[in-house]
Amino acid sequence: MNILFLMVDQLRHDYLGCTGHPSIRTPNIDALANCGVRFDRAYVQSPLCGPSRMSTYTGRYCHSHGATWNGTPLRVGEMTLGDHLRPLGVETVLCGKTHAATDMRGLERLGIDPNGTIGRRIAECGFDVWERMDGEFPAGLSDLRSPYQDYLRAKGYGSANPWHDFANSGEDEDGNILSGWQLRNSTRPARIAKEDSETAWLTARAMEFLDQAGDTPWCLHVSYIKPHWPYVAPAPYHEIYGLDDIKPVVRSNSELADPHPVLAAFQDKRVGKAYSRTEVRE
Repeated sequence: MNILFLMVDQLRHDYLGCTGHPSIRTPNIDALANCGVRFDRAYVQSPLCGPSRMSTYTGRYCHSHGATWNGTPLRVGEMTLGDHLRPLGVETVLCGKTHAATDMRGLERLGIDPNGTIGRRIAECGFDVWERMDGEFPAGLSDLRSPYQDYLRAKGYGSANPWHDFANSGEDEDGNILSGWQLRNSTRPARIAKEDSETAWLTARAMEFLDQAGDTPWCLHVSYIKPHWPYVAPAPYHEIYGLDDIKPVVRSNSELADPHPVLAAFQDKRVGKAYSRTEVRE
């Protein structure tokens, strides 16, 4: 038996056709939902990418596995999906994003070579890497090396950072680059053909794995970056939906009266203060 383990980043459950959104159409996800089992009361264990993923890979709460923040490594010795499947003869492979960080101190303490097979698997949450692609290359960085960056350059997207300058930016009427990191630019189409987007490229890489997979059972984890910020999409996807498709947010002032201490700490940070303002959210 083979397992195709798909993951996306920052996709709300109520913005799918199969969960009842009145206007958004997601036919492929809906087809999967219709022929499978839906877990309608499953909740992520953290609002942050890294900790949430580590909980998914380990089946444990954040306070148990210890990776409570982005960039905090999963401890050496934490059992993951790959650690459970590999002894059963299942090749466990990554294609995409994990947001994993390496527990270098743990590897050093135990004398494990970080460049060896065991060390690499520990660093990659138990997966063997077919393609690791976390994205998130900020503007201003140059000469960034990654297979996707190399792919874009080979396709003629000439830039020191084509991930940012083309795949995740738009442009104005004068040809100036408008960074997708700025939410106000999200209505612009990305400066890239849809077949060259991160999503299309990662799908192609996953299909390459499937084409070469032999008789050994496999679990392929295809982990997409989108719809995670930067909120930029290539044409024609950038204009399929608009403000009328965004459902009103359910808010209660009681949440602010006696908030959980962690929530209160987030609200007091710069981003929390900014998004508490109506004009910023709109």
